[in-house]
Amino acid sequence: MDKITPIDEEYLFEQNVIISQTDLNGFITYANKTFCNISGYSAQELVGKPHNIIRHPDMPKAAFEKMWSTIQGGQVWNGIVKNLRKDGLYYWVETEILPIRDENLKIIGYIAARKPASRKNIQESEELYKKMLNSENKG
Repeated sequence: MDKITPIDEEYLFEQNVIISQTDLNGFITYANKTFCNISGYSAQELVGKPHNIIRHPDMPKAAFEKMWSTIQGGQVWNGIVKNLRKDGLYYWVETEILPIRDENLKIIGYIAARKPASRKNIQESEELYKKMLNSENKG
């Protein structure tokens, strides 16, 4: 299996797909133009930083614990995520994260593809995340 490399940015930009890659510890190794545009950060500001630089405080820790256990286990994770822009605004995305494997099938990083979330999915996720946050704050 070949190592996944950043995909043609022009194609992705036209498709409005937000792409990022991280190392095994969640530090950004690649951010496409769409990711930079929507987050308000330049690629230079993102690369080398932990991906949680865009984590919105409304996102419960449990959601990310589940995500990490899934991708570290070699599986694909899908979910709706609320992200924080550099200017303090936010955006919701439907996210899919896949492990990147080397030729020996060892996980060497992760790649995420995101697109704008639908209003219905945002509403459902907001309700769930509020419950999860309330539970976390009580515990």
